[in-house]
Amino acid sequence: MTQVYVSIGSNQQPEQHIKHALALLEDRFAPIQKSPVYESVAVGFDGDNFFNLVVCFDTDMSLSDLDKALDDIERQCGRVRHLQRFAPRTMDLDLLLYGDLVRHDSELHIPRREISRYAFVLKPLSDLAPLAVHPETGQTFEQMWEEGELSDQKLWEFDKL
Repeated sequence: MTQVYVSIGSNQQPEQHIKHALALLEDRFAPIQKSPVYESVAVGFDGDNFFNLVVCFDTDMSLSDLDKALDDIERQCGRVRHLQRFAPRTMDLDLLLYGDLVRHDSELHIPRREISRYAFVLKPLSDLAPLAVHPETGQTFEQMWEEGELSDQKLWEFDKL
């Protein structure tokens, strides 16, 4: 079994879509562990605030099958792929970590680069797995959060999910 971490984000009816995504993830990958949910402003475009969290679960799926399963869950939550990278989303599931795999190619970046770039990814990841180690930097996620320069990216903990 491989331990994986997936970020979940939505800015269109986020409470409804995140609950739906969590139920679908639980159906396929139970048990799952969840971080707190955080609200943040949209990045890269003017839009409604996003709600984000990170989940962790074990799977025996291959990387490619897991990627397809996550895409399927996005579609079930109403996700329509846009040509624009930054756009409103009913559901965005990003595979952050797949065990200790390091892979960077035209199809996939594991670990996701967003871990060190965005507070809305790193903070929930550090809450969920503070002592887990980033496979490239060798730092724990707690260290990355405490030593990172993401404090200018505002987050608000959201406790209504």
